[in-house]
Amino acid sequence: MTDLVVIGFESEHEAEEVRLTLLKLQSEYLIEMEDAVVAIKKPNGKIKLLQSHNLTGAGAAQGGFWGALIGLIFFSPLLGAAIGASAGAISGALSDIGIDNNFMKRLAKEMEPGHSVLFVLVREATPDKVLEELSKYKGHVLRTSLSHEQESKLQAALDCVKSEAAV
Repeated sequence: MTDLVVIGFESEHEAEEVRLTLLKLQSEYLIEMEDAVVAIKKPNGKIKLLQSHNLTGAGAAQGGFWGALIGLIFFSPLLGAAIGASAGAISGALSDIGIDNNFMKRLAKEMEPGHSVLFVLVREATPDKVLEELSKYKGHVLRTSLSHEQESKLQAALDCVKSEAAV
């Protein structure tokens, strides 16, 4: 089962640092993420979403391949590739996988300018090792589909930095 975890941070860059940490953990097979998106609220109030998947580029590449292949059949591979790449890019730009963009923007509007939010869809994780890495960051759990016990453990790991700084 996939779980949604939304964590708020008091700086623009901390959510991206945590996402990079989670990607490193994913390469070590300690967590499996379906999607990880960072939302930043700029000082002017605008929301910027940093997606982990570039669907436009992937669609263009796939469309270009299929367009060239079909174009080869009709003796015009360059024209086919150009048309396929255009159609693929448009298709990729219009698709949305993972976390709903409107949900992320709506939640990000509630935060202060200069803050950031990390949205993660987690398929599987080794909780003790992931929480150990997350304890290096100071954040606050905003929303989650985790159980109350799991949410408390996550928040305790994120609070660990606060208590160490106070000592």
